[in-house]
Amino acid sequence: MSGEPSPDLTMQTLGFLMHDVARMHRKRFEQRARAAQLELTRAHYSVLAHLARHEGCNQSFLAQVLEVEPITLMKQLDRLEELALIERRPAPSDRRTRHLFLTDAARPVLERIHAIGADVRQEMLAGISPADRTRLYEILQAMKLNLANTVDMDMAGTTLEARGIHG
Repeated sequence: MSGEPSPDLTMQTLGFLMHDVARMHRKRFEQRARAAQLELTRAHYSVLAHLARHEGCNQSFLAQVLEVEPITLMKQLDRLEELALIERRPAPSDRRTRHLFLTDAARPVLERIHAIGADVRQEMLAGISPADRTRLYEILQAMKLNLANTVDMDMAGTTLEARGIHG
């Protein structure tokens, strides 16, 4: 025996391994963010990062992208608004709807978040060759596409239903 797990065992634990890597990545990011004295929670970082990708979206869309309940997102948005990192603007066509935007004050915070994220990625990928990194990304993208096709999601991970696209 070579000590290598059998291919069947590897495939059975692939989901657990991906989950563990993602969990440890988040933990390391949180450690680095605390050390950098960013006074936000991981949830706040996530809201800011996703809002940067979908600036101008409404609250219900962002809640679906983040896979959180609207009331949970509301509390996070309230805090980010208190910190002057986001602003809610009424939709021209529907006064009940609010569109979300980053403020100028959020941009340097996002830059710090992205820099910490880049540092953590470097730690995570240390010792992995550039060719293997490229192949890893290709494989993960293929896996994401395979699953997106089965769970009715687009490549950004947003449910098509959230974007108003159905079947």
